[in-house]
This record gives sequence, structure tokens and C-alpha cells, in this order.
Amino acid sequence: MGGVPVLVDTTNDTRSARATAAGRPGDVLLTALGPAIWGSTYLVTTALLPPDRPLLAGLLRALPAGLLLLVVTRRLPRGSWWWRSAVLGMLNFGAFFPLLFFAAYRLPGGVAATVSAVQPLVVAGLSVLVLRVRVSSAQLLAALAGVLGVALLTLTAAARLDPLGVLAMLVGTALMATAIVLAKRWGSPERPLVMAGWQMTFGGLVLVPLTLAVEGLPASISAANVLGYGYLTVVGGVVSYGLWFRGIGRLPATSVSLLSLSSPVVATLAGFLVLGQSLTGWQLLGFAVALGALVAGQLTSRRTQSSSSIRTLPRVLGRT
Repeated sequence: MGGVPVLVDTTNDTRSARATAAGRPGDVLLTALGPAIWGSTYLVTTALLPPDRPLLAGLLRALPAGLLLLVVTRRLPRGSWWWRSAVLGMLNFGAFFPLLFFAAYRLPGGVAATVSAVQPLVVAGLSVLVLRVRVSSAQLLAALAGVLGVALLTLTAAARLDPLGVLAMLVGTALMATAIVLAKRWGSPERPLVMAGWQMTFGGLVLVPLTLAVEGLPASISAANVLGYGYLTVVGGVVSYGLWFRGIGRLPATSVSLLSLSSPVVATLAGFLVLGQSLTGWQLLGFAVALGALVAGQLTSRRTQSSSSIRTLPRVLGRT
């Protein structure tokens, strides 16, 4: 607009731009809690769930949580968000959950976690192609260091490499990475719990006929099975994905994906603390490398996003 030039104090605007683009430390910590909870999935699957039922595990982790969130939030998709929620629900839950549990049944948690650690690299590549964002060399190095750290942390000489399990984890990781990038591209019309409810319901409904046709229902279910499925529904579903979707809306895609490294770290620590597994010197080194990559990736992402926002700010202010 034309008129008399006005002197504007941009200090607060600059700080706001930094915080909005890069995310506050609290947002980072809460988002990291989601994958950290997922790290317990391998322990719960092997200790509490009935064997060889990946479809049932995926169904009971997604659908009850999704329906519960629909009841609590009382919001339904509108317009294009019907099909968008269906797409994201298939990627995040309808396809990813069965692949995740299939890999968890066939692979040691460490191997599955190592394969899933490639997600930041996949997200970085898709972000360049789909979101047209610049991924710095420092962010790519942090992602590579994360894969190396997780490999040192979780792989041992006794690790059993099942080809089908590795393939399932690779495909599942790629699908979830695609969902992260699409969610950033499409934005979010509702609160994180609302978005989680839509997607988990869509993904769970798709799994109902598939589970009944392929696996059927177990003849009996134990108290341990009920406890395991209940944990995956409430903690591993509602809580963790509510935090995850909240983070996707507030943090850059590459920043969010690097936080997934907290999952294998927790998976290994759970084995050490709960199952009495020992940690070698190489594993301790891997823990340090993975943790360093996670922190370095967040710091790099914050600097990159803050710099971009500050460069854009004068143009935004000039239009006011």
C-alpha cells in the first residue's frame, strides 16, 4: 500500500519468524516423544502379543484409537480432506502398521530400527522434489550419521537378517516418509488429535476385511494380549500420534524425520533395561552418534529455517 513511510520495529517480528519456522524447543521435545513411544513397539510385540498376527496388531492399534478420537473430538473431514485423510491414513496406518508388525515379528528390534533410520534421508529427498525446499549438506550429514549411529547401536554379530522383514520395513519407512511430506504440503485444517482420528479410522477400516480374510480372529486371547493391545491403542496410538501430528504441523519436514531416530534409541534401551540385554562399547558409541545426529539435525534445521524466515520478513513487512 502507498502512503507515508513508517519506521517499524522488527525485533519482535524477527523473533516470531524464527520461532514459527524453526519450532520452539518444547515442540521438538514433545514431537520426539512420539517416536520414543514407538520404540517400545518391538518389546510389546514380542512380549505381549500373540505370534504372527501383524494385520490384527495393526488393526487393533489403529481403529479403536481412531474411533475414540472421533468420539472425543466430534469432527469429521470436509471437502477434499475426505480423500486426503484416506490417503494419509493408508500411508501412515493402513499400510505402514501391518508392514511394521510383520517386520517386528521377523526381525530383531535392532535390525528393524536400523532399517527405519533411513527415513530422514527419504524425507530429505522427497522434500526437495515435492516441497521444493533446500536441504543443507549439514542436514544430510546428520541423517547419514543417524543411520550409522543406529546401526552401531542396534546391530550385533548375532543379528538375524530376514529378507522379507527387511523389505517390509523399507517399504513401510518409505510410505511413512511420503506421508510426512504430503502432510507438510497439504497443511492441517484441524487440531492434531482430530487429524490423527481421521487417519487412524480410515487406515483401521481398510484393515478390517483384510484381517478377517487373511488371519481371522484368534481362538483365545490372554490377559497379556489384552494389556499389549491396550497399550498400543492408547499410548502407542492416541498419545504418540497426537504428538507426532502436532510436530508435523509445527516443525520442518526434515526436522520431524530426524526425530524418528529416538525410536531405535528407546528400543535398544528398553532391551537393556527390561530384558537385561548388555550394551557393548560399539553400541555405546552408536548411542552417542545417534543422539548427536538427532541434536545436530535439529540445530541445523533451526538455523536454516530461521535464516530463510528472516530473509522473507522484509518482503512481508513491505506489503503491510
